Amino acid sequence: MEKEIDRLGKKLNEKEIQVFLSGKYDKKNALLSIFAGVGGRDAQDWTTMLLRMYEKYCQRNGYKIKILDQSYGEAGGPEGRIGLKSVTMEIQGKFAYGFLRKETGVHRLVRISPFSSQSLRHTSFALVEVLPDISNKDVPEIEIKPDEIKVDTYRSSGPGGQNVNERETAIRITHLPTGIVVSCQSERIQFANRQKVMKVLIAKLYQLEQVKKNKELKQVKGEKIDASWGNQIRSYVLHPYQMVKDLRTNVETSNTNGVLDGELDEFIKAEIKH
Repeated sequence: MEKEIDRLGKKLNEKEIQVFLSGKYDKKNALLSIFAGVGGRDAQDWTTMLLRMYEKYCQRNGYKIKILDQSYGEAGGPEGRIGLKSVTMEIQGKFAYGFLRKETGVHRLVRISPFSSQSLRHTSFALVEVLPDISNKDVPEIEIKPDEIKVDTYRSSGPGGQNVNERETAIRITHLPTGIVVSCQSERIQFANRQKVMKVLIAKLYQLEQVKKNKELKQVKGEKIDASWGNQIRSYVLHPYQMVKDLRTNVETSNTNGVLDGELDEFIKAEIKH
């Protein structure tokens, strides 16, 4: 009976969460990008740590993941560590976007830097951006004209800048009216990379339209408009104490190792209900 009550309780909690996931694209797959911010090699290493954290979270929840594009940082770290300047991955699974969309924002890390010869404490930042995996069919109002994009091809590369593909199959597209640049190097065929990168561009243009609408609404209401790229949402402190705290919901835990291993359910569910 206790096991059955526990099972039903978990199922009821899952259904309750899904009630909150009523957004237009909440059931869609997600495109999650991480960008190193202030902090040099520490920020690039932090970007790699966040990538691992979200990969672990996806594994725990049965989501499939695929790295679409990544840009490696500076070499020369301890134990040959090379961080990431940026990375974009595709996350496939029901409600992937709905669960992860509130992860968008600045994530702050405080720790003893492994790159400091004097073992000094460093603060570094990374920006997480989560977009719905949508196509032109979902947003027919977004039209991308051929003369509005610049297409570049290049060879996909690995850590340290070495080429891992002898052919120029990777695609970089620049949307000239907005200056948005997106790229993909995950597929071996150029056409497949172009299809992937166009989906990312459509999602970014959709996000840009939503930001414009929100800003116009706030101006009408007379509210102060904050820069969306500067919204710090969560702090991960590894020194002088252990604490991860979400600054929106005030949910916190001292189990930093668990969080960095993908145990994000407590934070994600609290933010969905917030």
